[in-house]
Amino acid sequence: MLSFFHDLKITVRQLRKSPAFSITAVLMLALGIGATTAIFSIVEGVLLRPLPFPESNRLMVVSDILPGVDIQGNGESGTTAPDVLAYGRNTHSFSSLGGYQNTTYELSGAGEPAIVNAARMTGGVFPALAVQPLMGRVFTQQEDDQKQQVAVLSYTTWMDRFNGDRRVLGEKILLDRKPYVIVGVMPRNFEFPLVPGHLNRDELWVPMSFTTQEVTTGAGSWNFQTVARLKPGVTPEQALSDANLAAKEIVRNWPAFMAGFTMHAVVRPLQEETVEAARPLVRTLFLAVAVVLLIACANLAGLLLVRAIRRRREIAVRLALGTSGRKLLWQAILDSLVLSVSGGLLGLLLADFLLRVGVSLLPETLPRVAEIGLDWVVIAFALGLAVLTGLVCGLAPAFAAIRTNVNETLKEGGRSGSAAGHARLRSALVVAEIAVALVLLSASGLLLRSFDKMRQVDMGFRPDHTLVASYSLPRHQYGTQTAVDTFNHELERRLQELPGVKNVGLTSLIPASGTNSSSGFVAEGYVPAEPGKIDLSSVVNVEGDYFPAIGIPLLHGRLLNADDKEGSQLVVVVNQKLAEQSWPGQDPIGKRMRLGTQATKTPWAVVVGEVGNFKEGSPDTDAKQQFYLTNDQTQQFLGSFATPENLNGNGGYIVLRTAMQPEQMQNALIATVHAIDPQLPLTQVQTMDRAVSDSEAPRRFNTALITAFAAAALLLAILGIYSVIAFSVALRVQEMAIRMALGSQRVGIVRLVLASGAKLAVVGCVIGLVGAAASAKLLRTFLFGVTATDPLVLTAAAIAVLLLAMAASLLPARRAASVDLARTLRSE
Repeated sequence: MLSFFHDLKITVRQLRKSPAFSITAVLMLALGIGATTAIFSIVEGVLLRPLPFPESNRLMVVSDILPGVDIQGNGESGTTAPDVLAYGRNTHSFSSLGGYQNTTYELSGAGEPAIVNAARMTGGVFPALAVQPLMGRVFTQQEDDQKQQVAVLSYTTWMDRFNGDRRVLGEKILLDRKPYVIVGVMPRNFEFPLVPGHLNRDELWVPMSFTTQEVTTGAGSWNFQTVARLKPGVTPEQALSDANLAAKEIVRNWPAFMAGFTMHAVVRPLQEETVEAARPLVRTLFLAVAVVLLIACANLAGLLLVRAIRRRREIAVRLALGTSGRKLLWQAILDSLVLSVSGGLLGLLLADFLLRVGVSLLPETLPRVAEIGLDWVVIAFALGLAVLTGLVCGLAPAFAAIRTNVNETLKEGGRSGSAAGHARLRSALVVAEIAVALVLLSASGLLLRSFDKMRQVDMGFRPDHTLVASYSLPRHQYGTQTAVDTFNHELERRLQELPGVKNVGLTSLIPASGTNSSSGFVAEGYVPAEPGKIDLSSVVNVEGDYFPAIGIPLLHGRLLNADDKEGSQLVVVVNQKLAEQSWPGQDPIGKRMRLGTQATKTPWAVVVGEVGNFKEGSPDTDAKQQFYLTNDQTQQFLGSFATPENLNGNGGYIVLRTAMQPEQMQNALIATVHAIDPQLPLTQVQTMDRAVSDSEAPRRFNTALITAFAAAALLLAILGIYSVIAFSVALRVQEMAIRMALGSQRVGIVRLVLASGAKLAVVGCVIGLVGAAASAKLLRTFLFGVTATDPLVLTAAAIAVLLLAMAASLLPARRAASVDLARTLRSE
């Protein structure tokens, strides 16, 4: 230890003699290690960290899979209400199993009324999660079966709405204006369901209390999720076999209208389902930041190599005086370790700052965002990375130092020969930097072009001068369709009378909302290409002048109007995609369609109009089949499927097209709603331009972050090529002076130096283009309208790197050409 501290003291003393070198090296490493640590904390928090439940590896998702039907976008369908009960009753592999469903409630009786995220859960969910409440208790299966109106609060809701009052247990809140008794408060870090997004966390949990309609007629409604805890000693494979036996029993009990369809179960870890959507993005970010760190390491190795070359006379003297090569090797590695650990500690501070500032900017597709931060795992990773970086970066310069030719170096003029021996290593480091920087720059260019392509997509509507807001009518007060219709008609009338309002519409779905709800339908005369496949479409309820208000064009026929009411001819308007799919090459006007499958007996509706397609999510998603009907005819259209739960007239979106800037209408809209119902809160009050921008946020985030990493990588690479060329010129200053003394022009000297930089840049670009082509598969899922090997982007990236490399070589070239001949030759 005494020897170690003695060597460390020497190292620190030597580094203090070269403050510019030391500060540059530490800052470069702090940037690389800090960025890498920040991204690793996201990787660890989202992908690697176990779920915040006891023995979370035993938590499983149980779901249905129907061939040809992908309701959730991952091949799974979720579960129905009868499925949840059947899996709980007929499986034996789980110690607890329960179903849940995300929902919203109007919360009042505790502060200002607001729409809050919540979850309906059966009595088996909390035991499956095995998390004890902070206060009180969770609801029981008996309370669920008896439809008791009790609620469990989140920690945030308890603090925000009740100021952390411990006397909250037993108090009542109003959910959709029905009284619920508070029985418990969950811990601060409890979150379930683990849905993506900062603003989507549930604020409370209530018993599922399945309705009679959900249990009896809900066999075709996959609106629920199921979570279960494996019994000790039971494997997921055994649980899957068990669940499939239960699934066969479920299929045997399906109603007649579902005859001909098949289903099997899937059992997989809850951890896997939680992170599957985020995994490609997080992995890409980690690889991108690893490239930045790689370039920073190459630069550090180059700086240490330059330092070793400058100290070669000192090293030669020490070797000549008997210092062992092993001792010199250790000293060189210790130099690198001191720099890298210093950079790592500074990088931890930078990572902490980046996370504090950047977590709120993360895209809504990332789950468990609240858990991202610097913990001991992340700190250990950063320090381990710093040590590894120091070892790797110090080895090459260290070996170069101990291979110094003592005799040659101690001779007069030995300097150039010795330095030339390290030229290939320095050049190789720069070539590697340029290559990996080009890979990242190409990725950035592809994402930028992809984002530009997405911005040019026709969304199918006109977002300008449009204001939207979401509302939900409490069923306790608006329990009948008549009450709902009265509110909607009065709201529509009052809004139409506001100055500056051109059109008013009400709808259950607006563009760019990201809604992913579909229903099966049958088109008269259409035979599916795959027998047994269900055609799915979004069902949109509209009222008033919705189509002019949102700017969706009418292509054929007519729009829905006030005459399309209960008791009149059942009519629908279809979008272009549904018309082309169901009646290719035909006029859809006058055709008939109905809800459900071939075996159902729902009433037929006549198509009276065809409108353009619009994007339900971001511009880079495909348009879905859609059809529209009025709120007044919803119950008639649903037929035997009509229940209070699936009638869509109890809320939705308000759409205003204005003659002025839509932001100026917000207060008038809110005041109009409160004039009818003072307690009714509005959410998502925003312009459609803002809604479209929000739908583009994930791709914008990906593009911005990769571009930032590419810029950092390119900057480091350019600094690397500058340092190598500048140092090479410094070593060859006598040679340049002799060339000019013998008649070389200064422009020739500039050309000579630029050629050296260009040679390195060309080799690096060639290798980088090969690397960009090899990494194409990784980027393919993030691109839209652009191939991963787009020649325009790759060519532009290569030219940009070449030009920047030449610019980095220009300053050393001009210095070489402006050398003082007399002084240089005299010193030689």
